Amino acid sequence: MTDETPVLKPHRSVLFVPADKPRAIEKACGLDADALILDLEDAVGEEGKAGAARSAPASIARWREAGKRALLRVNTINNAAFACDTAAAAEARPDAVVLPKVNRAETLLKARAGLQAAGYDGPVWAMIEAPAALLNMRLIGETAQETRLEALLAGTNDLTAILRCKLDQERSAIQAHLTQIVLAARAYGLLAIDGVFNNFQDRAGFEFEARAGRTLGFDGKSLIHPSQIDAANRAFSPSAQEREWARRVVALFDEPENAGSGAIAMDGQMVERLHLDAARAILAAATEDTGETG
Repeated sequence: MTDETPVLKPHRSVLFVPADKPRAIEKACGLDADALILDLEDAVGEEGKAGAARSAPASIARWREAGKRALLRVNTINNAAFACDTAAAAEARPDAVVLPKVNRAETLLKARAGLQAAGYDGPVWAMIEAPAALLNMRLIGETAQETRLEALLAGTNDLTAILRCKLDQERSAIQAHLTQIVLAARAYGLLAIDGVFNNFQDRAGFEFEARAGRTLGFDGKSLIHPSQIDAANRAFSPSAQEREWARRVVALFDEPENAGSGAIAMDGQMVERLHLDAARAILAAATEDTGETG
């Protein structure tokens, strides 16, 4: 277990793409999303799941050729399609496999075993979509090393439906639950990805929710429509003010007279080594996101 999230490429925008929609798959090659999830689960009807799984390796390969980070969401371990999906994952070798409805550590371990038996040994993401998952966050997180768990993805649609709650703009009814997902991600060194915003025509609403998600500590947001990509990338990128603060903190600690200092005064406030780490992370993200050199 670690208190630090490993340095991974930005995952500001994570777009779900139906695995049975060839035009959408092809279009995704030219999008600016940080990651693409080929969806074999909710986006595909039962009658189409086998065919979608068979075509998944070619779709993942196409995205890889386009330089995209390509993920594959499989069906639940209780769905008959899971066996086909694990075979597809083994052939496709996606950057990660997204596992839906991970409500218990045992679910994650069983899914990992199925993937391993089929020949896939890469990272997995766990979708947190139910009250049981929230109650079992610690046990799920403790399997991270064994299962190669890389991220927790909030499944806010399912969670809201199960809780029978109504969401306002601030998502007040599930604020505590979202915070719990971020808390677990930080405790176990994982990415934390916020849930989807369903009304893709409400751009102002999406931008508000994306900014709020970043305030909570999420690393990025899952998306259902390409029109949401730019706003997500903006919301989860360091602002100009953040970059300037980070540059000043790094420069301050780089001054010879501050060598070995644990805390230094800046603008009437004390900045510590932990702030230096945060500043370096901001500058690294800015370099990755915008092509800056420091």
